[in-house]
Amino acid sequence: MIPSEGISLVMLTLGNTKRGQRGIRARGMRIFNELLDLIFPPHCVVCGAGGAWFCSACQSAVVPLPEPGCSHCGRPLTRPGTCHRCQLEASHLLSITSCSAHRQPLRQVIHAYKYRGMRVLCEPLADLLQVAMRAHQITGDVIVPVPLHRARMRERGYNQSALLAGALGKRINVPVIDDALMRVKNTPAQVGLSREQRRQNMSGAFRCGQVIPAWDIVLVDDVCTTGATLEACAEELLRVGAGSVHALTLARALCRYQAEPNRRMV
Repeated sequence: MIPSEGISLVMLTLGNTKRGQRGIRARGMRIFNELLDLIFPPHCVVCGAGGAWFCSACQSAVVPLPEPGCSHCGRPLTRPGTCHRCQLEASHLLSITSCSAHRQPLRQVIHAYKYRGMRVLCEPLADLLQVAMRAHQITGDVIVPVPLHRARMRERGYNQSALLAGALGKRINVPVIDDALMRVKNTPAQVGLSREQRRQNMSGAFRCGQVIPAWDIVLVDDVCTTGATLEACAEELLRVGAGSVHALTLARALCRYQAEPNRRMV
């Protein structure tokens, strides 16, 4: 049985005033997670090894995207430069940087973090974002997460991108504005949609209710597929005054021959 002290501390966060509420909640959740670790010892969500939810061996298997990559979107290329798509299509984003390709083991960890309620994975995933920022020399005045629609938020209980943004902000000492954007359009699932369908799906999906100074913004999300969501967010941020928007994601969805560039395209 979980000690009553731990339960009381977690429950205290629900009725506390806004002043200091986040700090108390964070401390309460740390204690609650430590108690759960005693009852249910951590084991890697990928390989099952004990000791951590994302073990060091599986973390080391997460490799950066192949080089060279597109100077704008990071998509692997055969030679340095800008990919054909980025040359043809105007973008609201300064660039897109992803930690790795959306494949194992990172894909499995993101799925557990996003759909199985394993918020504890936020910390090692934020470490990956920090490494990517350092490697690509990304800087920003503020960090803004991609928001969820309130209906999806009720269903999931948390915004995975906001948690990542908060953890990253603490690591690099950059403020996070987690309510800068609102998702006003509850878009249907984008799985299976074409690039153009995704773009239309995301049109007008986000609103910013405040004027943003001419800041350089780091926009954080979990996965970049076509970039339609990131583009829609960046467009709205620039509309209200942002200086620039750089997208940072954990994973980049690539087709087979891009993720494994040494293989022949079949």
